[in-house]
Amino acid sequence: MEMRVGWIGTGRMGVAMAANLARAGVALTVWNRTAAKAEPLTRFGATVASSISELRTSDVVFTMVSTAADLDAVLFGEAGLLAGPGALPEVLVDCSTIATEESAQVRRRCAELGVAFLACPVSGNGTVARSGGLTLVASGTEQVFERVRPLLEHIGASATYVGEGEAARLVKIAHNVMLGVVTQCLAEITVLAEKGGVSRHAFLEFLNNSVMGSVFTRYKTPAFVNLDYTPTFTPTLLRKDFDLGLAEARRLDVPLPLAALTAAFVQASIGSGRAEEDFAVLLDLQAAASGITLRSEGVPVDDGLAVDPELDF
Repeated sequence: MEMRVGWIGTGRMGVAMAANLARAGVALTVWNRTAAKAEPLTRFGATVASSISELRTSDVVFTMVSTAADLDAVLFGEAGLLAGPGALPEVLVDCSTIATEESAQVRRRCAELGVAFLACPVSGNGTVARSGGLTLVASGTEQVFERVRPLLEHIGASATYVGEGEAARLVKIAHNVMLGVVTQCLAEITVLAEKGGVSRHAFLEFLNNSVMGSVFTRYKTPAFVNLDYTPTFTPTLLRKDFDLGLAEARRLDVPLPLAALTAAFVQASIGSGRAEEDFAVLLDLQAAASGITLRSEGVPVDDGLAVDPELDF
């Protein structure tokens, strides 16, 4: 735990993940394109870098960005982490959700520079991260995974090694495809119950306490009951993951009929102008297709996540 650690990307997810490291006593230096988004981390002892180059002397650098283009820019673009002469970090751990071929290209370029690369996407959102409940999946050499495992275990509840290369990317893409399919199913059955005269909060309370309930269905219940679509994960980001998943399915000749249909519903939510809300807006689309208008039930609902008030930023 005496490793010097750098962090690039402090958006909704990244800031909470980095905070977990800093609070564990890790010597952390962070950089974000908009520096103000990294400032909350200083209260936990992190240092905010004015340029990415300040992270080059780190032993390990984490990246958490939105797209492969963003990752390419912060790593290989002008003044990027791995661009130009000088010191380079020993290990790069990327927690972003990108395509397998994009990840493989980054891995090749890192190898050429003598930098070990670990693909390490995560399951969860900012609130889950602040509660300490993230799960991480990693691929690359097992030796590198074991070296950074203590850091990963500070970031979330668990870290699973799934093999060499880009296996972790496929696991995360498959996970997010299921995320969308389950949410569409949850929207359909919730609207079915409501149109039949059952309140959403009563139906979802029953479901969450049954064998069909899960951490995810409980977490989404407040949004479904009170129609709070403050974004945790947008339809636009979910569409990207469906595109990646369906592309992998074509490559591997695996039919994904439910995923393909759900992808159309996700696209419909974007086409209806709801692209920047939470993907729970799938509930509204299902209600409209069923001839009913939803209203907030105004019922306090526990999402099952205990977030430390110190991380409420």
